[in-house]
Amino acid sequence: MVAPGQTPPEPHPAAEFAAVLRPHRSLGPQGFVVLMAVVAGINFIAGLAFLLRGAWPVFGFMGLDVLLIYVAFRLNYRSGRVHERVELFGHELRVRRVAPNGQSRTWSFEPYWVRVEIDDPPEHHSQLVLASHGRRLAIGSFLTVEERLDFARALQAALARQRAAGFGA
Repeated sequence: MVAPGQTPPEPHPAAEFAAVLRPHRSLGPQGFVVLMAVVAGINFIAGLAFLLRGAWPVFGFMGLDVLLIYVAFRLNYRSGRVHERVELFGHELRVRRVAPNGQSRTWSFEPYWVRVEIDDPPEHHSQLVLASHGRRLAIGSFLTVEERLDFARALQAALARQRAAGFGA
């Protein structure tokens, strides 16, 4: 709804290609709760055994172990909030990277000139790079090697389709 005296916002054109790249997290929230309950339970029982034998300082260190494991997992989940959105519009290839803290940065490329570069066959250290006019942007660094190659091929195919459609116009 637009207030009187305001102009309506421009509609966003539909992307011809769109993908959101996210790092994989194998342990979901429910699994995390179960894991922490098991770790806390085992450490509590072991700590209680030490406490009953008179080694009371060990009990506190067992709790510290649980706390450190919890913090490590929370930091890991926080880093998992990073994602990259790659969208191909008529005259723009846009990459938007969102950091774990929510800050984002956007890059824009002219689709006719951009090259998608990756080693084929890729190796563990192979980067997926968008290159154009001396600018290079590595994307999908958190993806597996196979996922990077699959995404590179899909993006190359979308760019080829768009370039072919552009020549026909």
